[in-house]
Amino acid sequence: MIEVGTAAPDFTAPTDGGGSFTLSEQRGKFVVLYFYPKDSTPGCTVEACNFRDTHSDITSLNAVVVGVSKDSVRRHDNFVKKQSLNFPLVSDADSDICEKYGTWVKKKMYGKEYMGIARATFLIGPDGVVREVWPKVRVKEHSAEVVAALRTHTA
Repeated sequence: MIEVGTAAPDFTAPTDGGGSFTLSEQRGKFVVLYFYPKDSTPGCTVEACNFRDTHSDITSLNAVVVGVSKDSVRRHDNFVKKQSLNFPLVSDADSDICEKYGTWVKKKMYGKEYMGIARATFLIGPDGVVREVWPKVRVKEHSAEVVAALRTHTA
């Protein structure tokens, strides 16, 4: 997983709504880049809805939120609509972005190993450098932690 002080790897990828997101186009703003396993699952829904609910706090601190998973754009469209999300979701179908950030990892469940996305968040500064990393996210408190970190970095 990339670390604090590292230049955030740039990427361009498709988003919900038929758009695209390019990280380098966000220079001058903070970027809350969060990786999550799958749309419409319990933990991922809580995390997304908490970012939705704190979105105005985040944007007031000169920041944007973007979620990344391997879900298709079509699945993202459904998830955004169902949860009234107010930020873009990137489709990383081939795992390129996840691999660049170190979130595509071997996981275990019920004794079976498989590759999947490690839930993690990166706070990227206006200069494109990673300022904070949350490698193990507790979804209920996480958006509040991100807002607190943004307040520290913008004070």
